Amino acid sequence: MRDHPHQRDGFDPRAGRGRGPRVFAPGDLKLLLPALIAEQPCHGYDLIRQIESLFDGAYTPSPGVIYPTLTFLEESDLIQGDADGGKKRYTITDAGRLFLSEQAVALDGVRMRIDVSKRSLRGHDRPPEIHEAVHNLRHALHSHHGRWSPEEIVRVAALLNRTAQAIADGKDQ
Repeated sequence: MRDHPHQRDGFDPRAGRGRGPRVFAPGDLKLLLPALIAEQPCHGYDLIRQIESLFDGAYTPSPGVIYPTLTFLEESDLIQGDADGGKKRYTITDAGRLFLSEQAVALDGVRMRIDVSKRSLRGHDRPPEIHEAVHNLRHALHSHHGRWSPEEIVRVAALLNRTAQAIADGKDQ
């Protein structure tokens, strides 16, 4: 089986056994849903439509993905669901607000991945040279000896975050 060019950067259009591309990394929805709910309390269906809008209609999450995540977030006390005409209307809790403030950098990463996935879904993916550079970066991280010192963690994380920001801003570091 030949490698699909998108597999290297975490976007595999064949994922999900024919149900469509996997556009979220593990844990992304657990960050995105509380953020959307914090902006405006809403029902699960509204969240599906909001996410669809984030992808300019190129992707719609299934209820089978959204509702179990909402249940998890509710059980984790990050959101609260109140019955509203037979449907739950979700609001953010104080614990959810704290969680979002602590996860602000990770949430920025989710939003960046949404933008990348949106372009991929619309056929405006990165050129092969960029795929290769991403592959090389992942290889370097995976080839690391596995014993990260605290200083090394700070250094590498800062380097990667500066690089990501420079790419997003369209500037050199």
